Amino acid sequence: MSDSIIFGTDGWRASVAEDYTFDIVRRCTQGFADYLHELGTADKGPVIGYDQRYRSEHFAAAAAEVMAANGIRVWLTDGPTPTPVISYSVVAKGACGAVNITASHNPSTDNGYKVRDETGGAIAPDNLKRIETLIPAIDGVKRVRLNDALEQGMVSYHDGGPDYLAQIGRLIDVRPIRDAGLRIVVDCMWGNGIGWFTRILGGGKTEIIEIHNQRHPLFPEMIRPEPIPPNVDAGLARARELGADVVIMNDGDADRVGIGDEHGRFIDQLRVFGLLGYYFLQVRGERGPIVKTISTTKMLNKLGKLYGVPIHETGVGFKYIAPKFTETRALLGGEESGGYAFRGHVPERDGILAGLYLLDMMVRLDRKPSELIELLFSKVGAHHYLRIDNRFPAQEKASILARVAAARPNTIAGMAVTDIVTVDGHQFLMEDGGWLLIRFSGTEPIIRIYCETTREDKVDRILQDGMQIAGLG
Repeated sequence: MSDSIIFGTDGWRASVAEDYTFDIVRRCTQGFADYLHELGTADKGPVIGYDQRYRSEHFAAAAAEVMAANGIRVWLTDGPTPTPVISYSVVAKGACGAVNITASHNPSTDNGYKVRDETGGAIAPDNLKRIETLIPAIDGVKRVRLNDALEQGMVSYHDGGPDYLAQIGRLIDVRPIRDAGLRIVVDCMWGNGIGWFTRILGGGKTEIIEIHNQRHPLFPEMIRPEPIPPNVDAGLARARELGADVVIMNDGDADRVGIGDEHGRFIDQLRVFGLLGYYFLQVRGERGPIVKTISTTKMLNKLGKLYGVPIHETGVGFKYIAPKFTETRALLGGEESGGYAFRGHVPERDGILAGLYLLDMMVRLDRKPSELIELLFSKVGAHHYLRIDNRFPAQEKASILARVAAARPNTIAGMAVTDIVTVDGHQFLMEDGGWLLIRFSGTEPIIRIYCETTREDKVDRILQDGMQIAGLG
């Protein structure tokens, strides 16, 4: 009975009031409750959290009511909470998983429903399908009043902050960052990252300046709370005015990170992933597998060869990364969207921890962000990336997909095509070591066209050829 409720690359999202309603949230929760009972882990109870969007706290309360009615004890966050804090709370509480009411980086009109397993990470695709099949019609949903559930002890309010901060202290020594005298601008994007960098790094010589750090569900000065251009433009301009050494940007639920350099210029997500790879392999001297989606940088493949570590490539989304990350005990995992996971933590994106690691790299090497990029390129060569998104009428999806699947170009942007990979979408590998990827979004009616190349002069031409392959040019 799931109807149009399809869990994509990272849960289910929809437009509030049109498709995303209290009844749909209750139905999803009933399906997840039945799944937990079927799995035999319901007695551990889930964590339920939410973001800063309109009425998210009320949607979370509705989910808690359904869980309680199904005899499942719940830890309900006592305020808007970053996704990585919710995920770590699962581990800290020994919970069976989590429900997270958030649409992450989507426009202000949307909200979403994420589920997580007992590791705090994304649930594997086959199990997501099972949850979908268990979603009932509304008359099959059990429900109690939240106040009654609180009185009965079936729902308890929970602050995940102390456990998460203790975990951060085990993973990284933040004192050198706090005492480095940096000027750090943090663009909270009106989201769940508000206050966290100040909380972690405040009180020393380093200055933390937060912007967009109030609840504002309309997300002014940006199209959506996603840390990529043009959403970051206002924040970067403010950082230039303030003379910041670096800009840290988190998306709406703070599981992704964006970085701006000392000149207020955006550093794309693939370069950030490359920097993190170099940080762990060279600066910290650690070794272990790296898990990456096909939509992210080949710089990691080059680093893997240099430092003798395996690189595993998956489909797009943490529902693919998290299981592989756990299976391989990976050092680092991540995707093109700016979400990265780290060994010793949870198999989930953590935009706060990622920002701290990058600051630690700056302090340890005594280099500005632009200088770190130069250092990375000295090892793997310069790489250039760009992505364009195109909305399309739903009825045209099949024909677009057929055109892309049938395409067998000999060259792209004048460079020979050496292979075609169809792990998730269609990726055309090119002679320079670069690639063109065409794939549909798993959460929105969008076709994405990505490229990475060592030839800066070829970027626009590669994307134009991608548009033509999809029949959109």
